[in-house]
Parts: sequence; C-alpha cells; structure tokens
Amino acid sequence: MEDNRKTGKTIQELMIMKTSQKQNIRPALSEDFKKVAPLIVQAMEDLACTFANTDTPEKAYPLFEHFFQKKANQYSFEHTLVYVEDAEIVGSITFYDGKLLPQYREPFLKHIAETYRVTDLEIDDETNPGEVYIDTLSVAPQQQGKGIGKKLLAAAIKQAKTEGHEKIGILVDFKNPNAKKLYVSLGFKRIGAKKLGSSVYEHLQREL
Repeated sequence: MEDNRKTGKTIQELMIMKTSQKQNIRPALSEDFKKVAPLIVQAMEDLACTFANTDTPEKAYPLFEHFFQKKANQYSFEHTLVYVEDAEIVGSITFYDGKLLPQYREPFLKHIAETYRVTDLEIDDETNPGEVYIDTLSVAPQQQGKGIGKKLLAAAIKQAKTEGHEKIGILVDFKNPNAKKLYVSLGFKRIGAKKLGSSVYEHLQREL
C-alpha cells in the first residue's frame, strides 16, 4: 500500500483519483439533449419551473433541450459530461469558468423573457471569477446510490485542475443535506450563500 505521506496527497485527492479511475464518462454531444434535459430539470427543481413559467417539470424540458444544443450558454453540451451505463445516459454534470457567467446567462434570460414572459427575477450571480462553477449535477432516480454522482464530481474536479484552475464551486439546497455530505467528503467547504428565485442555497467551494 502506498504511503500517503510520501506522495504528499490529501485524503480528498486520493479519493478523487480512485473514483475517477473507473470511467463510464464522456463529453456530452448536442444530440444527447433528450436524455440530458430531464436531468438538468431534476437538478434545478423549482427553479427550472420558474424559468419556464410552469408548475410542471416536464413542461420545462423544451427550454433546456433548446439551450443544451447551443453553444456559449449555462446549459450547453460543450461544458457537460455524461455518465453512460448500458448505452444509456444516467447522469450529467455541467460546469464552466465562473468569469463567463454574465455572457452565458445573457442569452438565456433574454430567451425566457421573450418566450415565457419571465422577467424581474431575483437572482444573485451564482459564481464568481476565479472559480469553476458546477451549474448542475444530476443522476437518474433509478441509478442513485451507486456512486455515479461522486464519479461525475471527481471527473469535473480532475478536468478543472488539469486546465489550471485553482477553485471549484457548487450551490447546494439547504434542504438537501445528503448532497452537502457528499461534497464535504470531497473537500468542499461553505463560503457563503446565494439567492436564486425564491430559494437560498449554500455556496460550497474546494481548492484544486
């Protein structure tokens, strides 16, 4: 067994290395939109419905299908990884450089104002320059509890570090302690809170 003291790696770094060795993960393709949009909506919960001006999550799917297929926005395939099991997409993670949030958010807010008549939203900046931001992380209900979310997180952390970033962050609902427990186990720490719509989320961050 390798001595952690000799490698100089933290427990969290060793967990990420071990987790990312088993990969069913690949970059998303634009044609994955039908499979990934429901995962994005599931991750966003009520906020997705707010954006689509509906009370029914399924009615929000077309909005995210639309943006997933396009480039240069928060929900684009170009900064999404998917987890594939038996040729089916069962998980996804979308993340990007936080400094790009203003330009990624602009076309989305313009579209929902024009198409869904959603205006006057009270939304904090979800992230900040200097942080890679995990916008959505989601695993299909029937596949939860198998460590897929942890593998997707590990892949995102590894990619962000390889690209030379220094921090990675995510928002977690105060009502979701199990998700927070997972993030904390991978080295994330609370740095504040953000308000999106009618909900407040904890802002967690990890050094890379």
